[in-house]
Amino acid sequence: MSEHISEAFVRALPKTELHVHLDGSLRIPTLIELARQEKVKLPAYSESGLRKKVFKDQYRDLPDYLQGFAYTCAVMQRAENIERIAYELIQDHLEEGVRYIEVRFAPQLHIHDEFTIRDVIKAVCKGMDRARNEHNRSPAVRKGQDIPCYYGLILCALRYFNPMMSPYYRKLFSVMEYADEREVFGAASLELSRAAVELARKDGYPIVGFDLAGAEAGYPAGDHRNAFQYAHSHFLRKTVHAGEAYGPESIFQAITDCHANRIGHGTWLFADNLVKSPSIENPKEYAHYLAEYIATQRITIEVCLTSNLQTIPKMKSPARHPLRQMLDHNLSVSICTDNRLVSNTTVTRELMLAIKHLNMNRRELRNVIVAGFKGSFFPGSYIEKRAYVRKAIDRFETLEAEYSPVGA
Repeated sequence: MSEHISEAFVRALPKTELHVHLDGSLRIPTLIELARQEKVKLPAYSESGLRKKVFKDQYRDLPDYLQGFAYTCAVMQRAENIERIAYELIQDHLEEGVRYIEVRFAPQLHIHDEFTIRDVIKAVCKGMDRARNEHNRSPAVRKGQDIPCYYGLILCALRYFNPMMSPYYRKLFSVMEYADEREVFGAASLELSRAAVELARKDGYPIVGFDLAGAEAGYPAGDHRNAFQYAHSHFLRKTVHAGEAYGPESIFQAITDCHANRIGHGTWLFADNLVKSPSIENPKEYAHYLAEYIATQRITIEVCLTSNLQTIPKMKSPARHPLRQMLDHNLSVSICTDNRLVSNTTVTRELMLAIKHLNMNRRELRNVIVAGFKGSFFPGSYIEKRAYVRKAIDRFETLEAEYSPVGA
């Protein structure tokens, strides 16, 4: 590594979090407390026990990684629990210097007869508002020694679900008893897209984006084309999990069928060996032009290093992550956590992994930080966003000067 970048410096920097799942980012003590309160049976009732049995350092694959969400979602069926979890999530981000957060979740996992989608959104916002307002009223922000916190919500549709995952999905499968399974998935996405637009435009909730998450193989983004077209037609920004467990074709489909403004993960963007369609005669050329298109359109890639290492065992080391190729191609990249609990990580830790193992230098660090602010689905106007990005850059430069004398 050609230059030293200290963890203290990285932690102090204003950062963004563009890809974090609410139900994958609980504090373990909170999960244990709420599980006891809600009579949810856990495999263990200590942090070490849950780390050993559920939230591990390494998983077999993506489905194994997702197993822990059954426990977290089970304690997120009441407003007061969701409000607390949302409040703590913003607190945890603020503690490490993150100032802009986009939190994503699938409201349909929490809906039941006594708890509507509007109730879910209201509870999330109530918790996040409380944490944000505490920060924004702080002396440091008022004196201009820190920048204010903003957040936005991204509603997640799921590529796959089954009737056991929530009362909402169970009822939908019952109503659509004679439909093809993939039609049910598409119907749920379209309903969620309509709700996102309604709650954002008419109710004023800070819903800034629409997402598609879950297993890629066998569950193509094209099944959700109508939902994303609806979001697109109503000027709601789109991000899609793609290229995490499938190759470049999945990323292409996210852009073409779902009008994606950002790509979640994008890990296998350059993996021409993973192109499967026989209609693509030159996979290497296909991947090249796809990467060039993403670069020129400034489609931000939400990179999650630890999560990828955990769900893709063959990667083995951060040094083998294609983030280095993304940086070398000058792509717009933001480094994110994915799930603070499931991956046992923070934004600071993810950035330090890139610095230590992928030789990310100070210029690249600045580019990644700024890309996060610029690539955000900021809840205010474009003029307000530009002013906020400027504040973040100014703060970065102030801290850079402050830490430089000590070799940071």
